[in-house]
Amino acid sequence: MAKLGSSKRPAVVRVQSFDEAERILALCDERGWKVVVGVEPGEPEDLSDLHRLLGSGEANPGYLPPPAGTRRKVGRNAPCPCGSGLKYKRCCVSGSGEAVS
Repeated sequence: MAKLGSSKRPAVVRVQSFDEAERILALCDERGWKVVVGVEPGEPEDLSDLHRLLGSGEANPGYLPPPAGTRRKVGRNAPCPCGSGLKYKRCCVSGSGEAVS
């Protein structure tokens, strides 16, 4: 499988405003990542691919990984902090940032 953020597998992000889309596009361009950004004001934001690229796994409006040692523990049955709406155990795996099938 192609690497997330590559031209064969771009990250897919959904935001509610054009300003937010521009910020994400600038960040990804700066880091050489390919991304598809959809602006849908009436839908919930989905930044899970961006968080996987950043390696943070945390909801982070500044788009920067949190400082080391500041991540909070997430229970396996708690909602995933990436905002996908899935349980943590069914979405992001602690440490690797890869989705669980």
